[in-house]
Amino acid sequence: MTDWDLRKLRVLRTLDRVGTVRATAEALCTTPSAVSQQLSALSRQVGVELLEPHGRRVRLTDAARVLLRHTDIVLAQLERAEAELDGFARGGAGTVRVGAFATAVPGLVVPALSAVRDAHPGLTVRVHQAEASEVYDLLAAGEIDIGLSLAAQAPTGRDDRFERAELLTDPMDAALPARHRLAGTPALRLRELAGEPWIYGADGPWRDITVAACAQAGFVPEQAHVASDWRAILDMVAAGLGVALVPRLAATGDAPGVALRVLHEDRPRRHVVWAVRAGSRERPQIAVALRALVDRAAALATSNVQFD
Repeated sequence: MTDWDLRKLRVLRTLDRVGTVRATAEALCTTPSAVSQQLSALSRQVGVELLEPHGRRVRLTDAARVLLRHTDIVLAQLERAEAELDGFARGGAGTVRVGAFATAVPGLVVPALSAVRDAHPGLTVRVHQAEASEVYDLLAAGEIDIGLSLAAQAPTGRDDRFERAELLTDPMDAALPARHRLAGTPALRLRELAGEPWIYGADGPWRDITVAACAQAGFVPEQAHVASDWRAILDMVAAGLGVALVPRLAATGDAPGVALRVLHEDRPRRHVVWAVRAGSRERPQIAVALRALVDRAAALATSNVQFD
């Protein structure tokens, strides 16, 4: 198979465009002698004559026309390849996979990745919902590129496999039935809910967070109902079955029949972190998506509606 030299093909293409060897040399900032040498070498390489005398000039042979037709196709395809590779280099092409726990998906991950898709239509984004404790295993296995987890779920001790940092402080609000006697109480404190029936999960990080927050406020919550799905928890609260602590990321959207109250004094909160495999943060696609997540977190943090 012929070892094609793109530089020689471009010389032939230029000669066809400008008409003479001298004009070709001027267009390529070289000498007529160098142009002639390149074309002679290309002719020997392909095994056919590419030029023929035409008065005091030369013109392309039919074989040269065939070669040029294929050259145009090849060079156009290479242009497209360069454009695509440039997209990879700038983070505008390729695939980036984000793993996140359920409550981070609607208010944080979806808006961030929608912005990425709009700004970089050549970049494919994929979401992998997982438990906060599973994110590091998915990263280690190469199944995701960016993981969103909770600081409390980070690997214990020093783990050089990952790089991580805090992304967002997610306050927890008290969810009360809208007609609850404390629903309109100014400056509500968590300990005022000590005698209420509580709704939270049987196990997992959110049970631990709820129990720990109540313990810090000086009481043990009475678990009246067991649920871990936030929609189900809010529906139970709306029905008057109990109260709950709800992270603001989980409380996006309408919650009819529920009074969401900012807790004063206690101010329980959880810390959302991002994590990537060590050394991967500078990959363009990961950097683009991570920047969008950081920007979205900053917007949430300053939003009067979501975070106050």
